[in-house]
Amino acid sequence: MSAIAWLSRGISAVGILLLIALLPWLSGRDPALALLRARSGEQEASVETLAAIRTAWGLDQGPFALLLQWARGMLRGDAGVSWVSGKPVMAGMLHAGSVSLTLMFWSLLVAVAVILLLSLPALWRGVAGRQPVSGSAVAVLLTTLPEFLLATVLLLLFAVWQPWFSPYGWQSPRDVVLPALALGLPAGGYLGRLYAEAIGTAFSERWVITWRMAGVRRWAIIRAVWQRGLISLLPVLGQVIVALVGGAIAVEKVFAIPGIGRATLGAAIAQDLPALQCGILLLLLFAMSVSCVCRLMQSVLAGRAMRSFSFSTPESTQQANPSYLLAGISLFLLVALLMAGLPRDPWMTAFTRLAAPDWGLPFGADAMGRDLLARVAHGTLHTCLLALGVALICLVTGMFAGIYPGVFSGPMELANALPTTLAGMMVVALLGPGESGAVLAVVLIAWAPLAAHSTALAAEIRARPWLRLLPLSGIGPIRRDYFYILPALAGPLFRHAMLRVPGIALTLTSLGFLGLGAAPPSPEWGRILAEGMPYVERAWWGVLTPVIAMTLLALLAVSGASLTFRRSSK
Repeated sequence: MSAIAWLSRGISAVGILLLIALLPWLSGRDPALALLRARSGEQEASVETLAAIRTAWGLDQGPFALLLQWARGMLRGDAGVSWVSGKPVMAGMLHAGSVSLTLMFWSLLVAVAVILLLSLPALWRGVAGRQPVSGSAVAVLLTTLPEFLLATVLLLLFAVWQPWFSPYGWQSPRDVVLPALALGLPAGGYLGRLYAEAIGTAFSERWVITWRMAGVRRWAIIRAVWQRGLISLLPVLGQVIVALVGGAIAVEKVFAIPGIGRATLGAAIAQDLPALQCGILLLLLFAMSVSCVCRLMQSVLAGRAMRSFSFSTPESTQQANPSYLLAGISLFLLVALLMAGLPRDPWMTAFTRLAAPDWGLPFGADAMGRDLLARVAHGTLHTCLLALGVALICLVTGMFAGIYPGVFSGPMELANALPTTLAGMMVVALLGPGESGAVLAVVLIAWAPLAAHSTALAAEIRARPWLRLLPLSGIGPIRRDYFYILPALAGPLFRHAMLRVPGIALTLTSLGFLGLGAAPPSPEWGRILAEGMPYVERAWWGVLTPVIAMTLLALLAVSGASLTFRRSSK
């Protein structure tokens, strides 16, 4: 590891800590005014009132003195006092954190069950000596939906249409079922498919054939294959658990769970900066700790496996089974939605509030009497174009990260350990809620996968013999990077970036749903879904309409990924 990479890591770690500590002063607003608005939005902000607040709360000492005071307090477990309630922050956040940890525990149990269900067929086929086959996109649809979207679907199905569970609250053991499914199904589905592929690949490695010819017992081979697949799964496991932290914030909001994610989100919207600082720091420390533990487990398991057999890197024997029909239907329905809704007015309040769907109003009306078909169609176009712009920005950033991997290593690792929702809350604390802040938050996180891909491609390109001969022709490193390596990166990274557009659109939607994105009356998917949630029990069509549009986009994303994988494997 180069010194530049370690320096980049150190600067990134110090930078994020300073950003969290200095949130009240980096926002560009007077901390005394922010405190006054957090506690009393109607009180007049006179000079005398602001001066009294600065004196009472010690804000007149300046940012750096209070930075040291905040750091000393955090080391003692004192995160300060809430600007809204006036109560100590740390006790409330730790109690909320215990609720979130309980939810995470049950969600991980659901994820483990899904992983076992998806990997057992691959294990059975491998033991029987048959070629493993990957599942179709339809079979894994529910496991690829974002957590907030799946939570909304489960709420509609099992708490509104079939009232088997309570739609809100955290009072009884039954209240954990739907939230745990909403978090565990996507994580388990993603990890289960990866694990099934890893098991199928392991059965094709030469050491398995050797063990079989040597008469090694079947259970010993199964145990070794299980371990071999787990090694390749551990790096992704850390990222999935980090994503669960961000997903838990949305799920806690959907089901009104008093967890640390919902508490931190409320602090961000209310501009309760001490509570926001504490919540973000605790969530970030948890996410980074999980990443470190997964890396340690990988090194331990890999060391044991390396002593028992040598790793090989065979090409995957699994054949992708994409559905061209599924991709075509999803694209057709999205285009039909656009064509039917774009000519209609998304802002006109000419209908009855919460009007049910009929022939003249196919998707019904929202709580303001606006046409939901028009709003969802305009939101589809707006969100997808915005996601395309974000993908292009991430593409450019990722290309430069591939050229300078040491400089970008620290920010890349930080972006991988920081859920988009936490980035959104920090941006809201700095800039206030808005669409530009949501775009910035997604850009700050979404460039990391493209950067990792670019770094791997650039390392491969630099190892080519003809590139090593360029100095003999008088071509220096700058010209080599910008005239030879950068053009070679453009094509593969562009395809990767376009493949991520639907996922970016859903991420932007999740921020809008949490109140961190576009402001009313913008016809944005997340905003439409959030506006319909308070009326879900008597006007479910206000929630179902944006859910259908987002489900079509998720289907298109899954099908497109499968089709792209199939072309790249040929």
